[in-house]
Amino acid sequence: MPRIDRRRFITIAAAMGVALAGRPVLAAPQPVTWRGQAMGAEATLILSHPDPARAAAILRRVEAELRRLEGIFTLYRAESELSQLNRTGALAAPSPELVEALRLAQTAHEATGGRFDPTIQPLWRAYATGADAAALTRARSLVGFHRITMGGDRVVLPRGMELTLNGIAQGYISDRIAAMLRAEGAVNTLVNMGEISAIGGRSAAAPWRVGLSGGGEVELADRALAVTEPSGFTFDAEGHLPHLIDPASGAPRAEWRRVAVIASQAGLADALSTGLALAPAPVIGKAVGTLPGIQVRALDAQGRESLFG
Repeated sequence: MPRIDRRRFITIAAAMGVALAGRPVLAAPQPVTWRGQAMGAEATLILSHPDPARAAAILRRVEAELRRLEGIFTLYRAESELSQLNRTGALAAPSPELVEALRLAQTAHEATGGRFDPTIQPLWRAYATGADAAALTRARSLVGFHRITMGGDRVVLPRGMELTLNGIAQGYISDRIAAMLRAEGAVNTLVNMGEISAIGGRSAAAPWRVGLSGGGEVELADRALAVTEPSGFTFDAEGHLPHLIDPASGAPRAEWRRVAVIASQAGLADALSTGLALAPAPVIGKAVGTLPGIQVRALDAQGRESLFG
């Protein structure tokens, strides 16, 4: 099977060099920009630190941590923890990061009414490879996040089930890197490992300004952002089958053209943006009411934006 990444193709650009009009900019350390990859997607880190001499050493530790986290979550390494779990159906002594991400996925699963479901992987692969109707039916029978067993000492999948954490891993990794940088004393830093986590603002006086593809922008300071655009990748050449699959029906579809979620955690925002892209407005409103501090900006097919939270 060709390598097909189910990550959303999103265009998010941080407006780094321009302060908000009319706001003074206080002196700050000169930022250092790092670019690389995380989970197969482009990644960027804009690091400001009171001790610029330490920045290079910190970036080396960031790269090492990225490699370690990819060794847990990627589906494209046979030796990763997730690949081992999918291959054997059970994983003894899982890493704390895997368990934490699964518990965060459970929170998003419940908040989205089951629309965020990491067990969608067999069905997603069936669509991606052009499987016939019988294969799609078999794959659909393997979907159901409530059927997995997870704990600090063991994760178990029912026979034939597989997980993908591509709808949460990049946000979770952004959170982990941001926490690491905070512990290192980073200030006014933007972490984009596929989803965005901001440490402070662009300066002490101005937030980060993040432009959204299709129009609009978000201001971030000590907050996280994740965006889902279902049409960024489709299963068919005509563009009629978005890459998001509704676990309830087993069919590719989307309720919104774009969903942007602002939250305190990039991992939670990541998972919610995936699930809520399949959800009608009342479900989004309920999720926002259930999870304090969540904001959602949903763009419909006509380009009209609805704001929640």
